[in-house]
Amino acid sequence: MHSDAVAVVLAAGSGSRVGADGNKAYLTLDGRSMLVWSLDTALRIPEVARTVLVFRQGESELARRTVARELPGAAVEFVEGGPTRHQSERNVLRHLSGDIESGAVDVILIHDAARPLADAGMFTTAITMARDVGGALPALPVTGLARVSGGDADPLTEDVVRVQTPQAFRARDVLEAYRCAERDGFEGTDTSSCVERYTDIRVRTFPGSAANLKVTYPGDVAVAHHLLTAQNRAAGSP
Repeated sequence: MHSDAVAVVLAAGSGSRVGADGNKAYLTLDGRSMLVWSLDTALRIPEVARTVLVFRQGESELARRTVARELPGAAVEFVEGGPTRHQSERNVLRHLSGDIESGAVDVILIHDAARPLADAGMFTTAITMARDVGGALPALPVTGLARVSGGDADPLTEDVVRVQTPQAFRARDVLEAYRCAERDGFEGTDTSSCVERYTDIRVRTFPGSAANLKVTYPGDVAVAHHLLTAQNRAAGSP
């Protein structure tokens, strides 16, 4: 049986820290809603057979209208998110559970709509590595950190990384992890934390990108807009 990868774009958060009146995923960056940049990237990747947008509760019409206007004709599935990131991920896994259990879906890729600059290469690398070893995520090294105790600072000598999305995992393993988490009442900070707690699959890192910023604060909006504009001009986009 042929198995497919599914790309999931999470857009069920809020805009409180970025200063948006509503959901920051709908902020306009270089002429498009932020979430549409990630959806468009996923839709262009040959390894991705299905693309799912997880929208915030009460925003079904807004999500569908935005995608229809900015990505006309695109094959996007819609799933209502939950009050937390973990619950949003659980909802989309329930949506896909039948196809995961049948083997029709072998890899789940999770990406934050707030990271509109992740390129196709990161998506492809995550999917390929997940198929090979079980799980994959982009990471950037973090330097200049110290552990403070009693006013004394000791430089950290161990390797520390900052993880990004897209993160990809073997579908059956991530589904089982979230079922175990629901049984135990556990909520992870991201997909990898739940997978690492409840499975023994290897989660490997690959080089992230400094340009793959997460739009979190007001200043990030201008930076993301500038980077997308420059990127699209270089690519010859209208």
